[in-house]
Amino acid sequence: MEEVNEPHGQEQTEKSDEAIINIGNDPVMQSAIEVLPILGNKNKVILKARGHAIPNAVAVANIITEKMMSGNSKVQKINLDTESAAGIGRMTSTIEIILNKI
Repeated sequence: MEEVNEPHGQEQTEKSDEAIINIGNDPVMQSAIEVLPILGNKNKVILKARGHAIPNAVAVANIITEKMMSGNSKVQKINLDTESAAGIGRMTSTIEIILNKI
């Protein structure tokens, strides 16, 4: 799991009850176990992934909402996008999955 710019692996957003986590190509269960305590401390976690890591982000969200925190968390919103590199013509898909603690 690729974590972002904070000592504890989470990026502080405008509200203190959110964290942004970048999901990479690490093992899915390891990523889910690392995201779980962050969701326990925050009310909202945003999982971000690009390219080949998108299925890992979806799997992490499913493991957390269906297995680990069943009934205590839900997927609030899923944002899909495609970015293109300037002048190269190569396109990369991105995903943001917003998880809420109920």
